[in-house]
Amino acid sequence: MRILYLLIKDLLQIVRDWKAAFFLVIMPIAFTLLFGFAFGGFSGVEDPDPRLPVALLDQDSSLQSQALISSLNSSDVIRIDAGQYTQSDLEELVTEAEIAAAIIVPPGYGEQLLDGNPIPLIVISDQSNNSGFAIQGEIQAAASRMVTAQRTAEVSSRFLEERQGFDDGASRAEFFATTFDQALVAWKQPPINVKLTHSGLQGQDGSDEENAFAQTSPGMMAQFAIAGLMGASAVLVLERKNRSLLRLLTTPITKAEILLGHYLAMFVMIFVQLLILIVFAQLFLRLDYFREPVATLLMAVATALFAASLGLLIGALAKSEEQVIVFALIPMFVLAGLGGAWVPLEIMPEGFQGIARLTPVAWVMDGFRDIVLRGLGLEAVWLAAAVLLGYALIVFLLAVWRFRYE
Repeated sequence: MRILYLLIKDLLQIVRDWKAAFFLVIMPIAFTLLFGFAFGGFSGVEDPDPRLPVALLDQDSSLQSQALISSLNSSDVIRIDAGQYTQSDLEELVTEAEIAAAIIVPPGYGEQLLDGNPIPLIVISDQSNNSGFAIQGEIQAAASRMVTAQRTAEVSSRFLEERQGFDDGASRAEFFATTFDQALVAWKQPPINVKLTHSGLQGQDGSDEENAFAQTSPGMMAQFAIAGLMGASAVLVLERKNRSLLRLLTTPITKAEILLGHYLAMFVMIFVQLLILIVFAQLFLRLDYFREPVATLLMAVATALFAASLGLLIGALAKSEEQVIVFALIPMFVLAGLGGAWVPLEIMPEGFQGIARLTPVAWVMDGFRDIVLRGLGLEAVWLAAAVLLGYALIVFLLAVWRFRYE
């Protein structure tokens, strides 16, 4: 009961200061929105078709060229626009980056394909753009399917011709065209399918979308969980300066109860902060934290326990309110910068990523992003939570060792 009284006293003392609400709620929400919109916000919502736009000019107009266009239209990577273009139009569109690339089917493509010597397609693309490799791959795959379908139709026609023959050239051409179409259909419906799925979740409207807030929301939660400790740590410094801690020792309360009461006050404060930010992200940023409520709760508890241990250590080390600010801001910027709170660690060099894994913020980011970005649950976040609990224990023991009542 004495611990509960001390906890309530600390919380009331913290919330009376308007700066506490500023650093606990207002600042993290503002920075989440600022960084989120800077990195694209709700990207993917405005364009329902995320495929790369590719213009196509068919100068052949044969059965084979139409089949090629049909094959490219079914691509998951490129979106074909077979409009009325000239070659100069296509070059200009690619130069101005209005399209990702352009394809020209040269005259005689279908005839040469029938002869077994297909003419290479003309591809216009920006070689400095990495998307060009993906486009080239799709085009080569479609062209290879054309060659395979042609060979299949030719072999089938020769086999039937040797067995029973054709009435005339028209019936052979009809059989060839039918077999050619069936071969292309077989490519679309292979006996074995390999399905590629995105690592992210589907948007609430049912379509896959990339949400930049999936990075900034957990990042700002991790960063401002540390910044929010300034008020709670300052309470310890003030009580030590005005000898309130020494007077507490003259009462029936023990040293362990004093430390635990202050620690729990910090934990509750940070835990409530995280819950508010999680609810805000769920309702307004379309991040589905509630999809895995147990995993989200575990990560919030583990993060709050670590932050509370750090706050207790800051309160034990600082000798003035100014030192509290310094001791809180320095680890906030260092841990947030190294831990991937500002930019995803995936885009950083491998050496940097290795160093980042030594910071608790990186594990906070891993756990929350596994939930909202990758759609994973408890089985994926338990390791991150365990690491955070380990950090919390180590920092808590350091705080107890350095704690002074005068």
